[in-house]
Amino acid sequence: MSGICQNRVVIITGAGGGLGAAYAKAFAAEGAKVVVNDINRDAAQRTVDAIKAAGGEAIVNTSNITDYADSLNAVQQAVQTYGDLHVVVNNAGICRDKMFASMTEADWDAVIAVHLKGHFCISSHAVQYWRDQTKQGKKVNARIINTSSGAGLNGSVGQSNYAAAKGGIASLTLNQAAELKRYGVTANALAPAARTGMTEDVFADMMKKPEGGFDHYDPANVAPLVVWLGSEESAAITGRVFEVEGGKISIADGWRTTKGVDKGARWEPAEIASAMDELLSKEVPAQKVYGS
Repeated sequence: MSGICQNRVVIITGAGGGLGAAYAKAFAAEGAKVVVNDINRDAAQRTVDAIKAAGGEAIVNTSNITDYADSLNAVQQAVQTYGDLHVVVNNAGICRDKMFASMTEADWDAVIAVHLKGHFCISSHAVQYWRDQTKQGKKVNARIINTSSGAGLNGSVGQSNYAAAKGGIASLTLNQAAELKRYGVTANALAPAARTGMTEDVFADMMKKPEGGFDHYDPANVAPLVVWLGSEESAAITGRVFEVEGGKISIADGWRTTKGVDKGARWEPAEIASAMDELLSKEVPAQKVYGS
C-alpha cells in the first residue's frame, strides 16, 4: 500500500475497537506499519486481521499502558519488528462515571491511571528512543498524538475524574510540544466526538447509527485528521488541540490571560468586590460544562 504515511511505524493504544481500530485501519491504508496495542488480545487480533485482509501490515501488542516497564515492550516491539518508530497515538481510555460527592478513590485512580499515566508511559519510552536517535545524528520526524476530550476542555457533570484526566492531557500536550521540538517531535491532541464503547451508552440516542446518509458519529470520520497528523506533512503543526465531529475540524482555543484590573498596589479585601464586577463585565464567558 502507498499513501501519506508510507512505511511510517505507528503505535496506537486501545486499538482493539472504536476510535483506535478506525485509526489503525486508516493508517495502514495510507501505508503505515501499525502496532495495535490493546490489553484485550482477541480484540487487537481482530483489528490486525482486518488490516492484513485489506493488504496492510500490523502486529498485536498487549502491553499494559499503565505499567511503565511493560509499556517499553510496545516501543521495543515496534523497533524490532519494523526497524523504527515514528508515531505514538495515545487513544486507550475507560470511564468510571459518578457524581463527585459519590466518587470513590478507586474510581478516581483507575481513570487517572489509564488516561493520564497511560499517556505518559509509552510516550516516555518513545521520546527516549527519538532523543537517542538525534544524539546519533539521525533526523527524526516523529509525532505524539494524544486524546483529550470536550469533558477535559469544558468539564462534564458526573465525570470529574475523566474531565480532570483529559484536562491534564491537554496541558501535557502543550508541554510536550514546547520541550520536544528540539528532537524533531511534534505533539498534538484530539477532542473527538464519535460513537465508541465509552460513548454509545451515555449518548445512545444522539449517536445511534442512521439508516442512511452520512454517519455523523462514525469513528472513521476522526481518522483522516489523525493519519495526517501522523504523517510527515504535519511537521509544522504542534501544541494544538483539535476538536473533530462528523465532517467538522476545529481548533480548541485554550486558556488566555485577559487584560485584567491592575491597581498598581496591593488590594484590600474590601476592594475585591468592585474589582470582580469590573473583571466579570469584560469577561468572555466560558463554554458551559457538559450536562449543566
